[in-house]
Amino acid sequence: MQELSAEVKRRIGEALAEDIGAGDRTTEWCVEAEAKAEAEIFAKADGVIAGLAAAAEVYRQLGGAELHAVVDDCDEVAAGTTVARVTGAARAILTGERTALNLLGRLSGVATLTRHFVSAVQGTDARITDTRKTTPLWRELERAATRAGGAVNHRRGLDAMVLIKENHLACAGGIERATQRVQRANRHGLKVEVETTNLDEVRAALAAGVDRIMLDNMPVEQVRAAVRLIAGHDPRPQVEASGGVTLANVREVAETGVDYISVGALTHSAPALDLSLRLLKLES
Repeated sequence: MQELSAEVKRRIGEALAEDIGAGDRTTEWCVEAEAKAEAEIFAKADGVIAGLAAAAEVYRQLGGAELHAVVDDCDEVAAGTTVARVTGAARAILTGERTALNLLGRLSGVATLTRHFVSAVQGTDARITDTRKTTPLWRELERAATRAGGAVNHRRGLDAMVLIKENHLACAGGIERATQRVQRANRHGLKVEVETTNLDEVRAALAAGVDRIMLDNMPVEQVRAAVRLIAGHDPRPQVEASGGVTLANVREVAETGVDYISVGALTHSAPALDLSLRLLKLES
């Protein structure tokens, strides 16, 4: 299972505290303190699993119960498949249920949608990549979920790569001036990408010698023309298509010859995978 950072573990603790508040009154009043139980978490729909480590951490922090994964992150499962078993104190199993399922369902939903996009471009050279359109403070888990679905990660944050976008260009006075300013300041050797919206901007980005050119919201025919233009440049920068990409058109975009296709929907619009927990055995 995924190794979790200390920061993610802390946030999982906060998620538990948010849900439990002053105490799980229903469980405390309905379930004997000494009762032991075994439960299973199962999928109610087909999908790709991600987030098992986060769900296991919920029970580790609660104490008294333990989650045992039956499948692995990245695995495709059919509806009805047992994903994990939880054993230990019945109270702990029930108290941790919602937080564990929220994390596991959300992250599996991200992995599932990602896998659909990855499958759609199979056989091309294009790779699906995520974006920074993640849930605030849960980026580490959501990036892992896109990897579980088969995508590659884009920059993890603003300090990991230079990405000069439309508003930066407006402030700096265009691609030439923006890239010159970056080159003077880039003492850490960060990769530099420029967002372009037409072929003239692509030519300017090529002249600036950037590492990657983003083709933003371009029609497919214009993307093809840009890819041909970039292919004739030495050294050839990487090419990323972005904006307006859906499952219906991602294959067509991939076949233009781009290297990457960035899809914000992987994290900002993925529906949660439907998962449920049910008790299998109760010992008083």
